[in-house]
This record gives sequence, C-alpha cells and structure tokens, in this order.
Amino acid sequence: MRDPSFITLQSPAVRLFTADIGKLSREKHTIRALVEVDLTDSLEKIRLLRKSGEKVSFLAWFIKVLADTVTDHPPVNGIQKGRRSLHVFKNIHVSTVVEKTVNGEAVPLPMVVREANHKTPIQISAELQKAVDQSVEGQGSPTLDNGANDILTRLGLIMPQWLRVFVLRTFILANPQRMQAIMGTVMVTSLGTLGRQSAWILPTSIHPLSVGIGTLTKKPTLVQGQIIPRQILHLTITLDHDVIDGMPARRFVDDLVTRLTRGDLLVSKTKFS
Repeated sequence: MRDPSFITLQSPAVRLFTADIGKLSREKHTIRALVEVDLTDSLEKIRLLRKSGEKVSFLAWFIKVLADTVTDHPPVNGIQKGRRSLHVFKNIHVSTVVEKTVNGEAVPLPMVVREANHKTPIQISAELQKAVDQSVEGQGSPTLDNGANDILTRLGLIMPQWLRVFVLRTFILANPQRMQAIMGTVMVTSLGTLGRQSAWILPTSIHPLSVGIGTLTKKPTLVQGQIIPRQILHLTITLDHDVIDGMPARRFVDDLVTRLTRGDLLVSKTKFS
C-alpha cells in the first residue's frame, strides 16, 4: 500500500554528477566577487541587432565577452598541475547549461562551447540554439556534447558516488588537458535574469572560473550627475585562489565589468572580430 504522506520523484541522471561536483567543490580554495553591472546600453544594442535580423542572444554575447576577457588575463583559466606548475590554455572552453524537457520534466543539461574566444556571438548563439533543438532520448543522457564521452558518462551513472569522485579527482582533475577537453576551464550558469528582487546566485563548481548570472533589475543609478533608472545585472564571479591572487583577480573583474557595460562586440555582423 502506498503511503499517502509523501510522493516519490525520480531524479534525472545529471543530478548524480551535480552532487559529485558539489562534493569536490568543497576542496577548492575560492575567492568570490559579487558585482553589479549596468547593462542598459548593451541590452539596447542587442535589441537593435535583433530588430535588424541578426540572431544574437544575451547568453551568447556574454559568453563571448567573458572568453575574450579571460584570454587577456591568462592566470584566470589556469589549472594547477602538481604543487607549483600551472597550465594556462590559449583556447577558452566555456561550460554552460541548457534546459531540456525530458519525459515531460525540465532537466538542466551541461554543454561546452569550445574555443569561445575564436567565435562570434552569432556563432555561439547558433551553437546554443542547436543544443536547445537537440533531441534527448530518456534521462540516461546527462550531457549535450554530440555523443562525446557518452560511454564514459553512462558508465559513471552505474558507479557508486565514492568511485565516481575518485575517478574525477584522479583521472580528470589531476590532468589539466583532460579536464579542459571534457569540461573546459570556465563555467557560466544562470537561473534566468528577470526578477523583481536584486539577487545573486552562488554556484558550486570545480572550474578555475565560474560565473553565476543573477537577476536583472531596474535600479536608480547616478549617471553624469543625474539619478535615472538603469538595468542592473547581478553577477557572482568565483575564481580559484590557488591559481590567481587577489590583485590580478580584481583587474580581471574590472575589465569584464567594463566590457559588459559598454557593450563590446555588439555591432553589425560584418564588423564582428
């Protein structure tokens, strides 16, 4: 007989790996910056681009600006190898999440935008849209990577957590090239930017750099001596303190906020670099 005092929900496969990442993230020595970014002008530029027929999403543009900024601040995407060696990659692979409907349930599935620093916002937009349109067969597919590493991930689903964590720590996290290839060095996550309240999110991650996109709200802001309402985005930037110190981290954050505020790269597609 079923007990009427509770219901049973089946967790999607990806939740197992999310729990593993949460466990491993406790071992990281991180520094966090909670910042506000005035996106009023940038959002207007995106609106005008869409009106002209150019398909560029906010997330795609954000990933591109982030990747370019990381390129100019090399320690940010470094992965520690041993006690004193740091591997810093020239290609920026950005991990993000695409929400899919699997068996009638909304499931967040990770994907990696590879070499984001060498792509345009429009190219990244198309890649994200392709992931959204990609069919997913059942909840046994925990990633969106065109079948890459599919056998390994499916094997991971039948392992106990202690064994999965051991494999991750020993064979992936200890090998910078393998970690870069599988999950990238940068992670971007968002719970949706629209909201009435100013709110940051504090994501857990094992990436050298992770960015949590919080809410986007209208706030009174002092601009050229006048207080006017502006669109303010709340960002959480988490960096691995084992690979970067406080002052270089601050310069990176300042540079990123500046580029986002002025709307870098939001020009005609014929002018994208």
